[in-house]
Amino acid sequence: VTVDYINRFKSSKEKKETLRLLAEGKIDIIIGTHALLGKEVQYKDLGLLIIDEEQKFGVAHKEKIKTLKTTVDCLTLSATPIPRTLHFSLMGARDLTIINTPPPNRQPIQTEVAIFNEELIREAIYFETERGGQIFFIHNRIQGLNEMAEFIRALCPDLNIGMAHGQMEGHELEKHIFDFIEKKYDVLVCTNIVESGVDIPNVNTIIVNNAHQFGLSDLHQLRGRVGRSNKKAFRYLLSPPLSTLPDDSRNRLQTLEQ
Repeated sequence: VTVDYINRFKSSKEKKETLRLLAEGKIDIIIGTHALLGKEVQYKDLGLLIIDEEQKFGVAHKEKIKTLKTTVDCLTLSATPIPRTLHFSLMGARDLTIINTPPPNRQPIQTEVAIFNEELIREAIYFETERGGQIFFIHNRIQGLNEMAEFIRALCPDLNIGMAHGQMEGHELEKHIFDFIEKKYDVLVCTNIVESGVDIPNVNTIIVNNAHQFGLSDLHQLRGRVGRSNKKAFRYLLSPPLSTLPDDSRNRLQTLEQ
């Protein structure tokens, strides 16, 4: 089976070559982002479409997929499906299979909503590092990431702090993530770029700054980054006092805590 991929780190020449082989039917499985729905992508005979992380695709993308070929089979995977998909499945227009059984030895993740507080952050980080684990610190503004990393360096001077965000060059971003996997960093300060597809079992504490600015699906996906081994995982959602937040944000955070 010939498998190929398309992503933003490939040069345009490499992309053209991949697309040519795809149109000729020489590639059996092509993996890619939304780019695969572009006008310039031609398939010789598309038979099966698998969409992972479906919450990242809007309705317009889904409609575009249907125009590719009427007889295409579609398998959609998501921890937090978009409301339309959910509606279809509840109406019975689409089949829905739910995986209810967690993998063996998995433990539920403990969630705590709190106000931004140096003491809490320091305790959470040291509790995790003392049992040999690592931490994600999510701060979703690239402009303030450096300051945030410095703030955490000041709180925990004896730990190594790494950083990652989507505007880094491809090889640089990859290097930072691999260094983190190889335990060169104790804390990774990053945007929600780690939201999907990052699987690091040794990370069992996630701290989300300004949690009130995230959607429900984002927060669910971020929670899924921890608790991927047999250790108890913790998630801290930091936000301004709940009484000062709009109703929507407050309800979201309370729902997640419950």
